[in-house]
Amino acid sequence: MMSAIEPVIQELLDNTEFLTIVTQGPDGPHLVGNWGDYLRRLGVEGRRLVLPAGYYHQTEQNLQRDNRVQVFVAARAVRGSHGPGQGAVLRGTGAIVTEGALAERAKAAFPWARGALVIEVEAAATQL
Repeated sequence: MMSAIEPVIQELLDNTEFLTIVTQGPDGPHLVGNWGDYLRRLGVEGRRLVLPAGYYHQTEQNLQRDNRVQVFVAARAVRGSHGPGQGAVLRGTGAIVTEGALAERAKAAFPWARGALVIEVEAAATQL
């Protein structure tokens, strides 16, 4: 298990414009997104990602049944293995929290948020 996000993954999180978040729904994979600058406003803490959660009702239902989550990030500004651009898939567990310090931080930064999507990253692998 990772104790912190590795440097290349942190560089991607610092530069990505958009994150794709995948949970497992009853009919297969379910995708939602979030903005990279929203992640940077709420923070990466060790191996924890904190994002504002607005609607995400299907995501929340999926995580209550199966808390596994995958996140894809990419940034052209980060040097890849074969040229410009790097991507990564982060795997871990997630939950929507609507009470407590993380939820309050999300609601304070984003008045439309009903809480925070909190993802504990367990593994990450670069893609490009």
